[in-house]
Amino acid sequence: MREIFETHQGRAVLKWDHYFDIYHRHFAPYRGKDVVLLEIGVYQGGSLALWKNYFGDSLRLFGVDIHPGCKEFEDDQTTIYIGSQSDPDFLRHIKDNMPRPDIIIDDGGHMMHQQITSLKELFSHLKDGGLYVVEDLHTSYWKEYDGGYRRKQTFIEYSKDLIDQLHAYHSRTSALQPDAFTASIRGLHFYDSVLVIEKGDHPAPEPVERGETVIDRREFSSGKKTGLQRLKKYLSDWKKRKSFLGTASPWSLPRTTGQQGNGVTG
Repeated sequence: MREIFETHQGRAVLKWDHYFDIYHRHFAPYRGKDVVLLEIGVYQGGSLALWKNYFGDSLRLFGVDIHPGCKEFEDDQTTIYIGSQSDPDFLRHIKDNMPRPDIIIDDGGHMMHQQITSLKELFSHLKDGGLYVVEDLHTSYWKEYDGGYRRKQTFIEYSKDLIDQLHAYHSRTSALQPDAFTASIRGLHFYDSVLVIEKGDHPAPEPVERGETVIDRREFSSGKKTGLQRLKKYLSDWKKRKSFLGTASPWSLPRTTGQQGNGVTG
């Protein structure tokens, strides 16, 4: 991918230099196959040529941009839709008129409401096994894009909720329960300024074990100990210390002159 970019000529392509390794890591399995790709943000049209060179002649390419001049980049392999990615009705029109894509790349306006609206509307149209890529997440920290560190409604903060939803099968609170997103996402891959979402069947996981158990499982503690477990440990430790402490009760540990507290740590 990097080599294709570095030898590119023609219409301009604007990318951050570390994106190419991310693209290749996730897009390589799709090369040479019948791929449908939707890119939000056509800009000068150079990225359209980049995807064609990378994926090959079997690529079916769709682009979205708000600038009407981008319509001229259409060809036999490429369809361009003109409209706003923050308009749900426009995005539904796209879904009604194009096949389900294997890859969606959001390299559009990078405003918070644009990124969130596009994901909410288009993710359901993505094929199972497909990839949804959101670029330029650093705008979540830039005020001119309605961003800001830990500011509510930024895409970064929104994507943190997606991490919770991915793990919702393990939730023990009614505030976090599995939903359609939980059941249809295999993974979230975060990079500097890029999120890659893997779509696919994600049933509730179950622990599995094979082989003979040779040590009592109860001897392996995990998680925070209960009050009863702490009490049992305290009594056990007291029995071991009894002769040294010289006390008849586990609740009356000796105090030395000037010692503060009761000598028991929780």
